Amino acid sequence: MAIANTKDTATANQVAEYFIWLCNQSGSFISNLKLQKILYYAQGWHLGLCEKKLFNDTFQAWVHGPAIPHIYGKYKKFGYQPIPGAEKPKLNEGVEAFLKEIADVILPIDAYELELATHREPPWIIARKGLPPDAPCKNEISENDMRDYFSAQAKEHGENKLEKA
Repeated sequence: MAIANTKDTATANQVAEYFIWLCNQSGSFISNLKLQKILYYAQGWHLGLCEKKLFNDTFQAWVHGPAIPHIYGKYKKFGYQPIPGAEKPKLNEGVEAFLKEIADVILPIDAYELELATHREPPWIIARKGLPPDAPCKNEISENDMRDYFSAQAKEHGENKLEKA
C-alpha cells in the first residue's frame, strides 16, 4: 500500500471529487451512499496507517453508516442514482496514490455491502451509543476510535489488509 507522506492532506470535497471523477472515467457507479462509505474508509485507513487525518471533516453515525453532512448535502439531489462527472481535483502525488489504492479495493464493493460492513465496526457502533440501527443519530464518530480500529486492522493483517478487504 502506498502510504501518503504524513504532510500530504486534502479536503473532503477534493477527495469526494476525485472518487466521482475516477468512477466516471472508468464507467463505475457511485451514489451518495457509496461516496460516504469510500470517504470513511479513506479517512480510516489514512488514520490507521499514517496516524493522521487525510482531511479535517468529521463523520456522523447516521442510520446508513458514516456520513459527512455537508458532502451528503452537496450530492443529495442525486438520491441513489449515479453522481455525474466531476473535474479531477489537483491533489499531490502521495494523496492521489493513496486514494487510487483505496479505490482499487473499495469501489468494486456494493454500497449496501459497505453499509453493512460499517455497521459491524466499532467506530460506528460506539458513536451510536446503543441506539437501534434504524434510529436517527448525528453523533460524531471519534477520530481516535477510527485510528484505533484501522490501526489494529493493519497490525492484525499487515499493511496489505486493505488489499484483502
